[in-house]
Amino acid sequence: MMMKKLSIIIVLLVSAGISMHAMSENITSLRGLTELDQASKAPESKQYAKDGAPIARDYVQQPPLIPHQIMNYTINRKSNKCLTCHSWKNYREKGATKISQTHFEDRDANVLANISARRYFCTQCHVPQVDAQPLVENKFQPVTAITGQ
Repeated sequence: MMMKKLSIIIVLLVSAGISMHAMSENITSLRGLTELDQASKAPESKQYAKDGAPIARDYVQQPPLIPHQIMNYTINRKSNKCLTCHSWKNYREKGATKISQTHFEDRDANVLANISARRYFCTQCHVPQVDAQPLVENKFQPVTAITGQ
């Protein structure tokens, strides 16, 4: 009885592997024809806009997008370059958006004196934007209640 179950499982796994292999032959990677064990060519460098107005959000609860480049920004446990402009202490002087009050709460909504450890690494949620074409076609439409249209 055990041998029969094992044989059935092996047959199912083999047939699933064969069908997955057949399906994978029809998929084109964004890497092009470059094999995984080879280095692909570097992507074209994109231009970031100069620091500008906040970028409109496309969906409810979307973290604000970064309207400037952040290359060479250090964000580690000892330093966070973002706080140079966006801290509650510096935002007015720098003309930047201040950090949300939600970043000073722990997971139980207890108010903290400093930024919560889970909100300290800004680029976990916030990303810079460039004017670039999408990598794949999509039909995404932003939520109109947010954009006011």
